[in-house]
Amino acid sequence: MAGKIFYRERSKVKEGSRTPRYRIIAVSGLDLKVYGQHLRKKEIVQIGKETNADLVLLKRDKKSKSSK
Repeated sequence: MAGKIFYRERSKVKEGSRTPRYRIIAVSGLDLKVYGQHLRKKEIVQIGKETNADLVLLKRDKKSKSSK
């Protein structure tokens, strides 16, 4: 069984910025240590390809204007 890498977009990323936009949140079924805080999508894809892992993009909730 292939392992899974769960990742999501960072919350404080501006459109058009050239900074890494993703974070790895969890890893299942792999012996993998990640030392970077923020990664580019192509870096996560390459890690998944090399470790034979499935990539799972976690969806973010839409921010609502009324928090209460």
